[in-house]
This record gives sequence, structure tokens and C-alpha cells, in this order.
Amino acid sequence: MNPPAVLVVDDTPASLGVVCDALRHEGVKVLLADSGGAARDVLARTLPDLVLLDVVMPGEDGFAVCASLQADPRWRALPVIFLTAIDAPEQKVRAFAAGAVDYVTKPVHVEELVARVRVQLELRAARRKLEAQNAELEAEVALRLDAEAQLASSLDRAVLVLGRQGELLFATRLAHDLVEKYLPGSSPAALFAGGSYTLGDAVLHARRFTEPGRDDLVMLALEEEHAPPGPSALLALGLTTRQAEVAYWVAQGKTNPEIAVILAASPRTIDKHMERIFERLHVENRASLMLRAGELLRPSR
Repeated sequence: MNPPAVLVVDDTPASLGVVCDALRHEGVKVLLADSGGAARDVLARTLPDLVLLDVVMPGEDGFAVCASLQADPRWRALPVIFLTAIDAPEQKVRAFAAGAVDYVTKPVHVEELVARVRVQLELRAARRKLEAQNAELEAEVALRLDAEAQLASSLDRAVLVLGRQGELLFATRLAHDLVEKYLPGSSPAALFAGGSYTLGDAVLHARRFTEPGRDDLVMLALEEEHAPPGPSALLALGLTTRQAEVAYWVAQGKTNPEIAVILAASPRTIDKHMERIFERLHVENRASLMLRAGELLRPSR
């Protein structure tokens, strides 16, 4: 784990030499800048965990520098401790209004400042850990919701149930996919009468079933012939149905965001599925996954 880093912004950094030495002794990496512009240059290269900011500096003062950090989404979450020789209540109020988390007056009591810095570093570390845990929890929840949605529409048969006028009452996702594949832009009602539909060498058969004496419900079972292998072929790898779908689209050269759109899932959910797929198949990257999937998706001769 990298040591915590503190950016010290003071027009005379040497005046805080003792403070910097004390922070280094605490295992803190110290970065220095003598102006607001120099501070932003440092921040553009390295993101510290805390900023110690002098208030009184020639040109751009500490309040202006803090405002510029608050205005930039890259640095908005950085905690700032103001350092100043001005011990006026209105200045402290102004500092906190500008976004500071603490306010220390000069001359600095080194032990006190180091203690305040340590508290802020611990808070930031705890906040980052909590954010990471929340992100992981959100991803897990998304996976569970996705699994539930998948379960609700994961019948391995392509089935449509239509009403008397051809209105859609129920359809498995495979049925939706086949209708869009063979009759792009059409509604399932187009298959109301049943029949066969061709696409290249592939053929879709829509077999129509009705209950004798009733015409309010029509069920159609869709079956495909001579079609190239689809996601179900990847179930042989030991993947779940959803993982097989994700792997299939990876093999088609789609990016994670594109797959998220195709499968109506969040990009984060697809990322998590990819992590599980890599782990399950013992592959390290997309190229290796494409190679494994391609072996099963290659049309048989």
C-alpha cells in the first residue's frame, strides 16, 4: 500500500520545514508547492490525500486556491487544512465556508498539526474504504437483480403467448431475440399465423398451438434450424446463462458498454460478470476468452 501523501502549499515552504520533517517521520509523503498554480500542476500529476494550504500568499491567496479545487471534480473531495497567522473569527468562518476541514494558526505547534493531519488522513482512508465497500455492494446487488431478471426470462425455449388480436401477453427473451433477428423492427404479432422464416441458411419455424374451443390465447413455439452457434453453446464451458451471453458478445468483438446496452444491464454489472468469467475459465484477458469461446462458436461443417 502506498504511503499517504500531503501537499503543502506555502509561498515560503522552508518556513514549514520542521512540519514537513515531522510528517515524513510519520511515514507521510510530502509534496511542495509555492503557489496555487504550482499546486494545481502537482495535483495534475499526483493526487495527495490532504492539502495544507497557506492563506496569505502573493497573488492568488488560499481562499482562491481552495475555491479552484472545489470547482474541479478531480480535486473536490480533497480535504484542505488552512494555515494562517490570522486568528480572526471571521477568517475562520470564511475558511470553513470555502470548504476547509480544519484551520490552524501560525506559529504552528508541530505536534498539534501532525495530530490534526493524522486524524484527517485516517478519516479519508476510512471514507475510501467505505466507498469501495459500497461500490462492491452495489455491484453485488446489481448482479443479484440481474440474476433475478435473467431467471424471470431464462426459459430455454423460445415461447410467445399472444392474445386474440395478436397482442403480446408473454414472451421469453429468446423469443424476443429470434423475432428481432428474423423480422427486425416487427412485433411478435407478425408471427400470429405461424409459419417459417428464412435468414440466409437459417430457418425459423413458428409452430402455433391453440386450445380447442378457445381463440383468446395463441401459443407459438419458435425453433431455429441451421443457425450458427449462439450463447447457449458456451454453457459447455460451465458458465451460467448470463455469463454465456456476455462471453458470446465478447466473442463478437463487443465492448463492455456495448454489451450492457445489448443485455439491458448496467456497465458495472457486465464488469462483474467479466470478472467471474475470467475466474471460472482461468483466463486473464478478453483475447484469451475470445479464443476459448471461438472454439465453440465456430460453425460445424
